[in-house]
Amino acid sequence: MLSNYLKIAWKVLLRHPFYTFITLFGISLTLTVLMVLTSFLDHLFASHYPEGNRFRSLYIALVLQTDSSQTTMSSGPASFEFLKKYAKSLKTPERVSIFSNFSFSNTYVHGKRIKLNTKYTDADFWRVTTFRFLEGKPYDENHIANAEHVVVITDALRDEYFEPGAAVTGKYINIESIRYRVVGVIKGSPPTRVYTYSDVYFPYTAPKSNYENKGVRGRYVAMVLAKSAADLPAIQAEFNNHIARIPKAEIPDSKQYPVLIVRADSFFDHFLNTFVRSDAQKLIFYSVAALVVLMIMGLPAINLVNVNVSRILERASEIGVRKAFGAPAKALLFQFIIENIFITFIGGTFALALSVLIIYLINSSGWIAHADLTINFTVFLTSIAVCLAFGLLSGVLPALRMSRLKVVDALKA
Repeated sequence: MLSNYLKIAWKVLLRHPFYTFITLFGISLTLTVLMVLTSFLDHLFASHYPEGNRFRSLYIALVLQTDSSQTTMSSGPASFEFLKKYAKSLKTPERVSIFSNFSFSNTYVHGKRIKLNTKYTDADFWRVTTFRFLEGKPYDENHIANAEHVVVITDALRDEYFEPGAAVTGKYINIESIRYRVVGVIKGSPPTRVYTYSDVYFPYTAPKSNYENKGVRGRYVAMVLAKSAADLPAIQAEFNNHIARIPKAEIPDSKQYPVLIVRADSFFDHFLNTFVRSDAQKLIFYSVAALVVLMIMGLPAINLVNVNVSRILERASEIGVRKAFGAPAKALLFQFIIENIFITFIGGTFALALSVLIIYLINSSGWIAHADLTINFTVFLTSIAVCLAFGLLSGVLPALRMSRLKVVDALKA
């Protein structure tokens, strides 16, 4: 019986190519847009190389000073000394790394200038991240304590400065007229990983790191790695307790900005708090995001409802004939359910193929360096379920109504 319903569904799709095209186009477009958008969001916020531990990490990246009414404020990254005192001293985490926001330097090869993104880090940076070393190894505490001129570079810089694919561990690179020894080469990361992306990584004791600057504000960020995600609330509570105990005398401009706000947040919360700080602003943000998702899913769904209703109503005479030959209402209803499931999964197949193609083109285009966008199958299956629910709702209700018509009325219709 099921195979017969599938054959009927296929014949119905071929009978009205225009309706079929509109239905499949609506389903495929909806799922494709949703899948590509979700892939970007997953790329930005989920745990991926080289921040594979992001799900159990907290970021301390912003020091905010404000007045008691929060009408004026001053903000920026923290100093190395501040993070060393109040983040490195945390007892709950597995590890805490301190590193700079990326800056810029220059190097020259054969008279050609290469503009570099540079970053200064401690030794724990290589333990809280998941960088893959293609050769060599990271600098350690001894390199840092001795203020040695050593660096870790990416494979892209290796291929540009030295020979492509050559072994370069132990060789030297001149950056801003200073000679550094290469101790390791890593696989590069996308620039969208804003806290770990760079071309060159220096120990924080290297020249121009400014790690000795005193005060609260500077150019550094801390990444706090928990033993497990369950420890994150305890780490946040411990850090908040540390911040609450900071004497007013240690806070610059404490008379103008007496309130000091420093948070240890998950990556997404930190991202959100950078742009929206009050609860009212967060409510607006989530409302706008929900509206966008509703529009992406809702408009094609409404189109699907209209097409399904029109398609079923025009088949009233077919329903009348089948009822005249003794087809029960349940059999007619089941037939239309199978047809809706069938067309939804055809549209989903097209959408999946199109999404894979688009994501492949983005990854291979070089538009985002080292891009690693992937298909989120959880979102895909959820989207299929939503489309299927709309399809069933739009198909079953008219079909149920038509299946209950008397034979004469159905034939007249």
